[in-house]
This record gives sequence, structure tokens and C-alpha cells, in this order.
Amino acid sequence: MATTTPNYGWPVPTDTDYVKDGAAAIEALGDAIDATVFGLPSGGLTLISATTIGTAVASVTVSNAFSADYDNYLILLSGGVGTSTGSIRFNLGASTTGYYSATNVYSYSVGTQTITTDNNQAYWSTVGRGSTDYTQITMHINGPFLSHFTTFQAVSISSTGGAAGFCGGLHAVATSYTDFTIDPALGNLTGGVLRVYGYQNS
Repeated sequence: MATTTPNYGWPVPTDTDYVKDGAAAIEALGDAIDATVFGLPSGGLTLISATTIGTAVASVTVSNAFSADYDNYLILLSGGVGTSTGSIRFNLGASTTGYYSATNVYSYSVGTQTITTDNNQAYWSTVGRGSTDYTQITMHINGPFLSHFTTFQAVSISSTGGAAGFCGGLHAVATSYTDFTIDPALGNLTGGVLRVYGYQNS
């Protein structure tokens, strides 16, 4: 008489079942495994979009980046260059108000500290950096699709003067957003890929 596996309840034959029922038993087991594996999460992060940046681009907008599928996201930019050295800015949707943040960086060589802030600005001013050698964004953003304040954490790595540090802040507007835009504070961007990942909610 057929039985089931202890964890997922897949149907399996026992040693007293008839051989003639073997094909049906294999089919039932295969169907059960397929249904279970199809419903399992694919991992902690899911790639939502990958936007290749063109030549001498002043800004990049990613549409449909945020949705009800995920509460939190990882945004990565690498592989390109800028025409100037400076920070990369960030806007949620078309919002140009309510951005607050603080950036704290330290020099590699002498350890001096520099702090900059956004106080109800039109954008987050430092979510990454660009230079003639590289572009970089490593940003975690929390709840942009939810209709409450959005927060973020990111790293800032500068080739000029050799400094690196941390930035974080919030957007004090309780609105749901699906899109975002990045742009360099100075010059343009060329090349690289801007990727958006969603963190699995469970």
C-alpha cells in the first residue's frame, strides 16, 4: 500500500505494492515534487531589472522598479564611468521635496572626517559616486512602494582624495513610488549596468 514522505507528503510505493502500478506511482511522485519545487522561493534576492546606461547620459530613470511584490530592495551600479568626479543623486518618482540624509566619509591616508547632509532637499545627494575611472552605487532602500516614509542606506567611495564612508536617510513623504531616477551631480554617465533586486518578503 502506498505511503507518503515525512516532510512534504510525496506519495511513494512500499515494498508490498504491485510492480504493475510502478508507472503510476512514479508519475504521482514526479507531479508532487514538481508542485513543491515550483512553489519554493528562488532565493533571498530576485533580479527585477537591469538597465544598460548609454553614452554621455545626464540621468537614468528606471520604471516599474518597485511593486507590492517586495518591501525592500538592493540597487547596484557598476561597470561605467563618469565625465567628472562627484556624487550620484537619487529621486523617488517625480518627488522633489522631503529628502533628508547624512554622509560620513573618512580619508584613507590621514583619517580625516567629512560630513555632509541633506535637509529637506530635492533629492538624496549621495547614494553613490562617479569618476573617470568607475561608477558605483550600493544602496539598500526600504519600503519605497509602501505609502509611508522611505529610508535608505548606502556606501560612498571616492577616488578623489581617497575616501570612503556611509550614508543614510529618509524621504519624509508618505507616498507609494514605482520609479526612480539617478543623475550625477557633475557631468554625465557612460556605460555600466544599473541593477535592481527585490528582497524576498519571506
